[in-house]
Amino acid sequence: MNTQILFFSLALAFIVFAAGANATTITIKNNCQRTIWPATLGGSSQLSITGFELAPQGNKSVDIPDGTWIGRFWARDICSTDASGSFTCAAGNCGSGKIECNGLSGATPATLVEFTIRGDGGKDFYDVSNVDGFNIPVSVVPQGGSGDCQESICGVNINGDCLPELQFKSGNDVVGCLSGCAKFNEDRFCCTGAFDKPDCPPTDYSRFFEEKCPKAYSYAKDDKDSTFTCTNPNYLITFCP
Repeated sequence: MNTQILFFSLALAFIVFAAGANATTITIKNNCQRTIWPATLGGSSQLSITGFELAPQGNKSVDIPDGTWIGRFWARDICSTDASGSFTCAAGNCGSGKIECNGLSGATPATLVEFTIRGDGGKDFYDVSNVDGFNIPVSVVPQGGSGDCQESICGVNINGDCLPELQFKSGNDVVGCLSGCAKFNEDRFCCTGAFDKPDCPPTDYSRFFEEKCPKAYSYAKDDKDSTFTCTNPNYLITFCP
């Protein structure tokens, strides 16, 4: 074989391998005892899948586009389609009227899994967040990668212990627990206005979430021990871990 052709072939193979090595796949697993409807929202670009049905013990993988990607995952719960064909959910509903959310965010309360893939310095940043409240327990675990690469998790069912003023109900059932910010929309709970500074103090409401889920974001400035980093992993998101 011509030396130049051989060199070109090897170089092309290396580029393909390197691109594949840097691709990120996120697998979503349903460990709940009921069907849920996970959803995705991309702040930088939408994924190929923005919502889907996931039966108990089912899983589905989603590929993240090349480059920096910022976005979130959450699960919608207690969903149905009415006689007109409109799809709605009691918790985490995105309002599209369809199983696909198509760029719409979920209504509060919803437990979020947030990502910045290949962010500053090529690192991934990720967390489980209760800033928008809670509806379903969830964990995110890096698969491979290098660096600290810890699990972020809110694995307890907060709904059963939710403070009365934060309870979000469907009929008589508590299907979610609102954060103080989502419930009252006041600066001291949301760390906005005069409270928009790094040392915005926690409140009794954010402490409630922190005590339940210390490895999850409890309010808008809860950065110190609730954001995790990893380099070049894949991820497993498990609902009801």
